[in-house]
Formats: sequence, structure tokens, C-alpha cells
Amino acid sequence: MWVLWWVYGAFYFCRTNLSVAVPGMQKSLALGGLGLTGTETGSILASLKLTYGIGQLINGQLAEHVSPRRLLGLGMLASAGMNLLFGLSAGFYTLLVIWAANGYFQSLGWTPCVRVVGNWVPAQRRGKAIGILGTGYQVTQGLTYLVAGYSAQYLGWRGAVYVPAAILAASGVFMLAILRDSPADQRLSDERKSDKRDAGARREHAGQAGPRNSLAQTLILTISNPALWLLGIALGLLNACRYGFVDWGVAHLTEVQDIGIGKAALNYVVLAIGGVAGSYLTGWITDRFFGGRRSPAICTLLVLLAVLTLLYERAAQTSAVATIILLMLIGFCVFGPQVLLVGTAPADLARRGTPAAAAGFVNFLGYMGAALGDKVTGYYKDHEGWQVAIYIWAGWALAAAVAAAMLWNAKPKSDETSKT
Repeated sequence: MWVLWWVYGAFYFCRTNLSVAVPGMQKSLALGGLGLTGTETGSILASLKLTYGIGQLINGQLAEHVSPRRLLGLGMLASAGMNLLFGLSAGFYTLLVIWAANGYFQSLGWTPCVRVVGNWVPAQRRGKAIGILGTGYQVTQGLTYLVAGYSAQYLGWRGAVYVPAAILAASGVFMLAILRDSPADQRLSDERKSDKRDAGARREHAGQAGPRNSLAQTLILTISNPALWLLGIALGLLNACRYGFVDWGVAHLTEVQDIGIGKAALNYVVLAIGGVAGSYLTGWITDRFFGGRRSPAICTLLVLLAVLTLLYERAAQTSAVATIILLMLIGFCVFGPQVLLVGTAPADLARRGTPAAAAGFVNFLGYMGAALGDKVTGYYKDHEGWQVAIYIWAGWALAAAVAAAMLWNAKPKSDETSKT
């Protein structure tokens, strides 16, 4: 679990980092920037979400059939390479294509991790396990704001992609050396068994009884599940709000509070601190007090998120202290339900032992919402100002609560039920 905790979190060094580069990219060419408009920046940010979502749909199926460790290795090293290439480029369309490619390689992170968790952790402890996993990318998201923020301050906006790329590449090497897909793979590694016995154990490492579903069967079982559609819609609306803060928050604070990139990025570290608490506690609470029902906690936190977002819009203009406090609370209310929606709830409601495919499908819908959110934020930031954009974020959070409420009484399937 702790290897996964770092491995998936490391992906965020090469995803969240661009939000810190945005202010520098929007500066004029004479000031070392690229002269991008808010609409152009929104298109670049949205390109990652589109390809990430499509990749989640594809890789969720692949993760049921291909070694998660291999998928993670490809994703980590290729994403680091795309960040390096992004920093070496300048034209809008070139940046758009590179960041879109980065989105696909980023999508090789989550569903393989869900698959490995499913191999190692039984259903009754899954909420807590994925909650722990969720705290990892909150911590690394906070570290990304620090690393990328100060890299951009001292090395220019390109430093915000170069330094995180080096960290992700090193983490990929670490993962390939340490991680094992399942307990069976770990035993084989420890005991150095023969190739013949290796093949036999690999057939059992998914922990499934009987033959594995084909790709077509897995896809049909996934898209015909109405619960997953509701989870995906809720996640899409939440992500539209979430990436308002994650992608645009640093740029917003540099403008409304007239502060430097480093200080604005430092303020946003508290978003991750709140996210750590939310990720862990909501998973544990739903296991301990709601019998595995995820929707009540999700809905409650999303309604609070809508209220806090409205308060944040005013606080950011009037009080630095209130801004920090609200960002911490917003982090709790964003990432508590987000972790449940991306991993725990899809794994709970998956059919026939396809948790990675279910998580991939829900994330596909979720990132379609995130892409739309970036486009809308960029447009309204240019044409109506920050206030209207942030009010829209709050509306998305409230709509997500309505979608999640339709699964109020849904409970996780047992391991045995999900495999039949």
C-alpha cells in the first residue's frame, strides 16, 4: 500500500504542475512568457482531461488483462518525457498536442493501482485502503505546488515542468524495482520459482475463480451498469469544480491578491492538507458508520463544497487568512468525495470482479466533466471575470450532490458476488 501511495501520488508532479506555470505562460513574449489567452490556456488544460478520460476508459479494460506494474512504468516514464518536451516547446498547437499526449500517459496511473489494491485488499477494508491511497496524491499535490512554484519563480515557467519530470522519472524506476502486482507475484519473486510455476501463479493472481472475462465482456458489464453512470456524472461535475481550484487557483490568487507565483502556490498547499484529511476520513467513516454506503458522505460534502466555494470568492479579495482557512476546508470537501467516486464506489458496485474497468469508466466520465470545466473557466475568466467563473464552480458542486443522491442506499457488493 505504501509503495502505491507514493507511486500514484508521483503522477501528480507532472499533472498539477502546469497550474503553476499558467501565470508565466500567459505573460507576454517580451516578459519571457508565451502570450497565451485564458481561452487558449483553458484549451491546453482541457486537452489533458479529454485524453486522460479516454485513456481511463481504455486502460481500465487493459488493467484487467495486462500487468499493472508494466502499465504504471510506461505511464510514469512517458509522462515525464512529455513534460520535458512541453518545456522545450512554444507554439500553442504544439503545446496542445504534447499536453494531450501527457494526459493519455497519465491515465495509466489510477486503474492499475485500483487493480493492485483489489488483488491485495478484501472488500471489507477497501474503503480504508483506497482512502489511504488517496492521501498520497494529496500530499504530492501539495509538494507539486511547492516544487513547481519555486522552480517557476527561480527558473521561469519551464522550471515548473522540468523539475517535476525528473521526480516522476525517478519514481518510475523505484516502482519497477519494488512493486508486485499481487501476493502470488510477491511469493514468486521471493521464492524464485520456475517459469512454469510462474505462469500458473500469474493465472491466479487476480484472485478470481474461473476464467477471466474477455475485453468485450468486461466492457459490456461496465457500460450496462447504471450505478456507474450516476457515479461518473457526479464525478464529472465535481471535477469541473475541483479543477477550477487545482488548475486556475494559483493564477486567480496572483491576480486578485497581487502576489507572486511562489506565495500563491504556497497558499494552495493547504488545499492538499485538507485533501489528505478528507481522503482518509471519508473512506474510514463510510466503512465504519454507514455499512459501506458512500453516497450520504459524498452528498453532504458536496453541498458544503458549494457553500464554501461561494464564500471563497469573496474571501480571496478581502482576507489572506480567510482564504487559507477556506482552501483547507475546500480541500477536505473536494477530495473526500472525489476519492470515494474514483476508486471506492466503482470498486464496490462493479460487476463480476471488474473493479479496474469500473473505475476507468467512471473516471472517463469524470474527466469529460473536467475538460468542459477548464474550457468554461477559461472563457468566463476572459469575458466575465473571476467572480462568474467561481460561481459556476459552486453550481457544479451542487449538481454533483444531486447526482450522487440517487445512489443513497447503494451498498458494496461482496467479493463473491462481484466475481459471479
